[in-house]
Amino acid sequence: MTAMSGARTVDLVYFNAGGGHRASALALEAAIARAALPWTVRRVNLREVLDPKDSFRKLTGMDPEDVYNKRLARGWTLGLAQELKLLQGMIRWGHAPLLRQLQQHWLATEPDMVVSLIPNFNRALCESLGSTLPGVPYVTVLTDLADHPPHFWIEQGLDQHLVCGSAKAVQQARAAGYADARIHASSGMLMRAAFHEPPRVDRAVERVRLGLDADRPTGMVLFGGQGSKAMLGIAKRLPETPLILACGHNAALARALRALPARAPRLVLEFTPDIAHYMRLADFFIGKPGPGCLSEAVQMQLPVIVVRNRWTLPQERYNAQWVREQGVGLVCSSFAKVDQAVEALTGQLGRYQEATRKVRNRAMFELPGILEGILARAEALKEESLLSVG
Repeated sequence: MTAMSGARTVDLVYFNAGGGHRASALALEAAIARAALPWTVRRVNLREVLDPKDSFRKLTGMDPEDVYNKRLARGWTLGLAQELKLLQGMIRWGHAPLLRQLQQHWLATEPDMVVSLIPNFNRALCESLGSTLPGVPYVTVLTDLADHPPHFWIEQGLDQHLVCGSAKAVQQARAAGYADARIHASSGMLMRAAFHEPPRVDRAVERVRLGLDADRPTGMVLFGGQGSKAMLGIAKRLPETPLILACGHNAALARALRALPARAPRLVLEFTPDIAHYMRLADFFIGKPGPGCLSEAVQMQLPVIVVRNRWTLPQERYNAQWVREQGVGLVCSSFAKVDQAVEALTGQLGRYQEATRKVRNRAMFELPGILEGILARAEALKEESLLSVG
């Protein structure tokens, strides 16, 4: 990869709702550094831009992202499809003042490229950038396997580039009217470098050290950074199955899981930055069909058991279809019969593991080159324009 001359400032826009957008921003920042691109990378939390005086927290005692994250942890997701439409309506209703606020931000910060890792706000972000800093490229990196139209990831008629991590998302971008030159296919979702590195320890020895069984199929149960009370029901239904239960920031859930009786060995984890290490110790995955944890599990060659029902987040429902299409696991209507799903999966574990090995996600290595090309073309066009005027 040939580095461009001169330092450039690249802004990565994220927020903390769910945790996946921030994780993608961190992964992309690390990937850019790994590629040795001469860029100054700035992470931009959109909530802080839109609410710089922290008014929401002062009024309610918590960030708006915290409200969403607590709902995920407690499993209160049934009405989120309707609430999403309400949120999108409010964003469109407040488009003009939102545009003015973002225009002031871009004028003050003057990035050379903006990369969005969030949905819903891309029309306002893109239009505000284009009206204040013409020629500065705007890129939306989908951190879901596919869009959830309308007005979620792929807004029609914007002067932007789209990075799509699945064939489905590429098709959606074309259907929305984007030319192929504006659509950039990657081989999957962004993941941290740890998920691409070789194992550091002997798997069987490490299992025994942690109190797990060296040989019996072991499940990794993971519901994102906030955990989920659904993990309690799963653990109760699998007393004979060795499990690694990752609770993230949910310490209360970890305490409850440790208190449950079980006849098989269990390891209950609170927040750890080394989730890739623990995934390497497992044989299969149980959790929600979130794009991040699902991609990480498949990268670690863990066949998956996920649920798709009316409680599934609307933007994650396609992911269950992706699991079926790739043949990397089982999709259930609920976890009420998770014991039967585990029996079926482990009975054909080799076949499902072979399917995971066929999914080759190199997005971490692809994204820096994609972004470098977009920025180089934008600057070449700007230079041509200046020469034609001169």
